[in-house]
Amino acid sequence: MKKLLVSACLLGEPLRYDGDNNADKVSHLKTLLDQWMAEGRIVPVCPETLGGLPTPRPPAEAENGGGDAVLAGIAKVQTYHNEDVTQAFVTGAEKTLATAQRHQCRGALLAARSPSCGVGEIYDGSHSRNITTGDGVTTALLKQHGISCFTSDMADELIQWMNSE
Repeated sequence: MKKLLVSACLLGEPLRYDGDNNADKVSHLKTLLDQWMAEGRIVPVCPETLGGLPTPRPPAEAENGGGDAVLAGIAKVQTYHNEDVTQAFVTGAEKTLATAQRHQCRGALLAARSPSCGVGEIYDGSHSRNITTGDGVTTALLKQHGISCFTSDMADELIQWMNSE
């Protein structure tokens, strides 16, 4: 039985940077998520709080290519006040990976465009809501370890993945 790491904010936990949640982003998946939760297939996680960041917290964005560049030490994650929060994002990614491995999660449903959890696109680091190609820090680390990553915009692919063996 496949287990799925899920951004806790998508499950209604008020852990977004602004103290809100992203449950509305997965309303089209609610029945399936409830079923998978009842089956013990969901492992909630918030990389940013695992990294020691408070809720609420200033919004942050990864610069220069996102998660892969951050993990390689050639980019930073900074708040709009230019506070460097890179280490918290890396620590959160590492703890999220450890959680995924401990629970044998082979996939993850993550919050879109987040500097931690974005899959395929993230905010560009300019704090102007511009989107660029790239993964969040946690997503990049999970992918490096063979964990399939999805956002709610990828519902069909996620369902197909969950139903395959």
